[in-house]
Amino acid sequence: MKNQRHKRKEIYSVLMVSNTNGKSKQFQIAALTLRLCAGLLLLLLIVVGWLIYQTSMADGSLSVLRRQLAEQTKKIEELEAKTDALTKDKLKLTAENEALRQKTETSAAQENASEEAANGENAEAASALPSHFPSDGAYTLKPDKYTEEHPYISVSTFNGGHIVAAGDGTVTAVSSEDEIYEHIIEIEHEDGYKTRYLLHKEAEINVEEGAQVEAGTILMTITSDDTQLDYQVLLNGETIDPLSVIDAKG
Repeated sequence: MKNQRHKRKEIYSVLMVSNTNGKSKQFQIAALTLRLCAGLLLLLLIVVGWLIYQTSMADGSLSVLRRQLAEQTKKIEELEAKTDALTKDKLKLTAENEALRQKTETSAAQENASEEAANGENAEAASALPSHFPSDGAYTLKPDKYTEEHPYISVSTFNGGHIVAAGDGTVTAVSSEDEIYEHIIEIEHEDGYKTRYLLHKEAEINVEEGAQVEAGTILMTITSDDTQLDYQVLLNGETIDPLSVIDAKG
């Protein structure tokens, strides 16, 4: 018969003594149980430490996020302030540009009105001045120049051509009673000007005394070739060189 070996359990005794009445209690704890309790305690400490670590890490991350959020919020506020300032500046510039545009348009309109008025006055003055050549169609300007003894210019015209008014005015005379000229027409213009159209040959008369004419209005129609016109310009009753007036206005 084999001898059976008995396993001996390790048992720890814990003696607890009161410091007040001196009583004591003794507890017995198996070694395995003590080891289990120690292991559980160590595991609990590890878990608590891990939780504390995770909590501290989370707090740190949260602090970083809060700091970043605060920085972003501050930047957003600064950008909004800049945007508001830019918007105000834009509105101010728009108002200034609009005022400047209106001022420019007003100035341009005034300048245009002044130019139109000046052009109108110049046009009126130009139309009143006998600056138009007195003949259209084919003609030849004779070489005789204006002098005191020859107070006019002479033009050879041809059949079908016309004698025309040199400027705006009123026909003051239509005559054919002259020993030299077949027809004489006189026109009064503004500013003391008068023009005289002296034709040597017969022609068709197209205006009457008292008629209002414009520059280029047909006064006579030439009916034969080589019909000479003597053209005079008078200023305040004194004859002047017709070419000087014509040249002055082209």
